Amino acid sequence: MPFDAVTGPAGGGRTQEKETTSMKFMIVGKANAETEAGMLPPQELVDDMYAYNESLAKAGVLLAAEGLYPSSEGAQIAYSGGRASVIDGPFTEAKELIAGFWLIQVKSREEAIEWAMRVPVPPGHDGIGLDVWRVFDPADVPDDSLPQETREREEALRERLRADDH
Repeated sequence: MPFDAVTGPAGGGRTQEKETTSMKFMIVGKANAETEAGMLPPQELVDDMYAYNESLAKAGVLLAAEGLYPSSEGAQIAYSGGRASVIDGPFTEAKELIAGFWLIQVKSREEAIEWAMRVPVPPGHDGIGLDVWRVFDPADVPDDSLPQETREREEALRERLRADDH
């Protein structure tokens, strides 16, 4: 059974419109033997995670947060010779797997790292526990590098997705 840390969209009604000074980051929580075994964290850690998620939401930076099932519930898609094949989990290298993520929208890489540094640390956890990755946004592409039709299709798709969120 996974640990689900969802608190919903930040601020209850935060717009998803890209501000010129904001960027999205994904904070990725690494899996370990316990998460791969489907064990729930201790109640104290659950409470700490909830408080952390609440602080993200109150600050207006949280876009999404989810815990993931163990890799035994997942699959990988491998490509060879232009063809795709499915590899069913579980996967053996737990250190390369993820247990959950937060998607945040902040003003800088430094702010994203500051938020990641506040994630509650599970008891007895050593090593790399989180990755912080900037999320590529279509608005980051220079205007002249995409044909106008492609840019318009992308924007129309994003508008439909924003409408579905409300």
